[in-house]
Amino acid sequence: MNRKVIVSTLAVAVVSSGLSSALLAQAAGPQVPASQAAAPKPEAIPAKIALISFEQAVFATNEGQKALNDLSTKYQPQKTKIEQEGAEVDSLKKQLQGSPNLSDAEKVSRARTIDTKEKALQRDGEDASAAYQAELQENYARIAQKVNGTLQTYITQNGFTLVLDVSGAQSNILGADPRTDITRAVIEAYNTTSGVAAPPAGAPSAPAPTRTAPRSTTPARPGTQK
Repeated sequence: MNRKVIVSTLAVAVVSSGLSSALLAQAAGPQVPASQAAAPKPEAIPAKIALISFEQAVFATNEGQKALNDLSTKYQPQKTKIEQEGAEVDSLKKQLQGSPNLSDAEKVSRARTIDTKEKALQRDGEDASAAYQAELQENYARIAQKVNGTLQTYITQNGFTLVLDVSGAQSNILGADPRTDITRAVIEAYNTTSGVAAPPAGAPSAPAPTRTAPRSTTPARPGTQK
C-alpha cells in the first residue's frame, strides 16, 4: 500500500472516530459535574423552630459576666478620673456664672480655661470609651465563637431545623411562644462545659467609663466555629 492510500485511510479513521464520540456524547446527554450530581434532593421536612438572643446570651454566660467584671475593674480608675474632671469643669462654670463683677479680661481668661478643660474632658471620655469598646468587642468575639459551638451542638441534639437570632432591635419576629426561646438553655449548657464559675453576687458590671455617651456598637455576629 502506497503512502497516499495510508494517509487517506488514517484521515477517514480519525474523522469517523470523532463523529462516533460526538454521537455517543449526544446519546449520553449533558455531562453533570460530580459535585452537582451528589447534591441531595430538596424535600419538605417537619419544621422545629427556635429563637435565641445570641448577643445577650454571650455576656450572660459565666465567662461573659467575668469578662465584663474584669473590664469594669480595669477601667474604674479612668472612670473616677473622668468624673473628677467633670466635677471640676462644672465647679468652674458655676464660679464664673456667680461672679458678675469680674472684669471682661478675667471673664475671658476663665472662659478660656473652662474651654480647655472641657475639651480635655471630652477627649479623655472618648478615648476611654473607644478603648473599652475595643476590648468589649474582642471579648465578645472570643466568647461568642465558643458559645456558637455549644449552640450548634444543642441544635443537633434537639433536632431543630431552624434557629432564628432575635438579638437585634430590628428583629422581624413579631411574636412567638416563649417555649421556643432557647437562650437560657444554651447559656446553661455553655456554663456546664466552660468550667467558669459564676461571678460573686454584687460583682461590678459598669459600662464604659465615660462622661459622654459611648458610641453605639453592636458586636459582630460569630461565624462558624473553627
